[in-house]
Amino acid sequence: MKCMVKLEAISKRYGEIAALDNVDLEIREKEVLTLLGPNGSGKTTLLRIIAFIDSPTNGDLLFDGERIYDGNKVMARKKCTMVFQRAALFNSTVYKNIAYGLKLRGCSKRETKEKVGEALALAKLQGYEKRYAKKLSGGEQQRVSLARALALNTQLLLLDEPTANLDPKNASIIEETISFVNREFGTTIVAATHNIFQAEILTDRVGLLLAGRLAQVGPPHEVLRGPSTGLASFARLENIFSGNSKILPEGTSIIEADGGLKIESATRKSGKVTVFVMPEDIIVSERAILSSARNVFRGKIVDVSDLGSIVKLRVAARRDFVVQVTKRSFVEMRLNVGSLVFLTFKASSVHHV
Repeated sequence: MKCMVKLEAISKRYGEIAALDNVDLEIREKEVLTLLGPNGSGKTTLLRIIAFIDSPTNGDLLFDGERIYDGNKVMARKKCTMVFQRAALFNSTVYKNIAYGLKLRGCSKRETKEKVGEALALAKLQGYEKRYAKKLSGGEQQRVSLARALALNTQLLLLDEPTANLDPKNASIIEETISFVNREFGTTIVAATHNIFQAEILTDRVGLLLAGRLAQVGPPHEVLRGPSTGLASFARLENIFSGNSKILPEGTSIIEADGGLKIESATRKSGKVTVFVMPEDIIVSERAILSSARNVFRGKIVDVSDLGSIVKLRVAARRDFVVQVTKRSFVEMRLNVGSLVFLTFKASSVHHV
């Protein structure tokens, strides 16, 4: 697959602070690439450099094989567009907000009307044309920002935390739109997120960014499912257990962790081990469910964190587990602090560090 953007030894410093440190990365034509990492890892800084908004302190950036410098930066910038985490909309109608970039590019009224209509349809905003953008909900405003970017029909679309703190409906629409424009139009997409589940389902490749350094790049199943010290450090506060592992006759291993917790793993290992289970791999139910999953625990919810489209729960089940459910499931199961629940996950969901 052709390389569209290449970053060579990119670093960015703000005084004594290194936001990015010697990043090498290739962005392939027509792919969806996720930059995954915690807040403060450098994701937004990297996106702004890829969008030619900011310049690196050191390193080189190539677009379609051409090295970018001050003299050709403006032309390169026209080939990409970026949607920021916080929607920056004008105090005018949805139509005028989406049409703004097209007007700057000299599009005729007829062409503008056509492109705005297509963008409205993609973001499922038909009928919103005359509504004032700033009076919409946060999720609808983010969809207007996305539609404004899509109307420009650029080769490269950059998204900074596109669904952070959005309700499930709007988050789902944005995720569907991202997949659609990549699949149908071949738009190359780079999205920054701290949502591991989103990185897994939306993308062709994942780049794990930690403290300004690119720790790992590869397909989601390699970065998110394989043994990874970098990923473990990113998720270090969530479901990390250490204990003694014994190989069972049927080929799996049983890990005896502190507090009497026993976890079965599909990996054959013996001796002292450290493992982790991702929150989205744990099924939460009100009753024990029939399944082939080897790990089933009963516990009590001790903490609830509303993150918009998802709700994170801390469940005490011999040891504390962090799990996540959709807002809809949380409401339908009437969960709250003190609720008794069952946690279920497969032996293959237990990853060794």
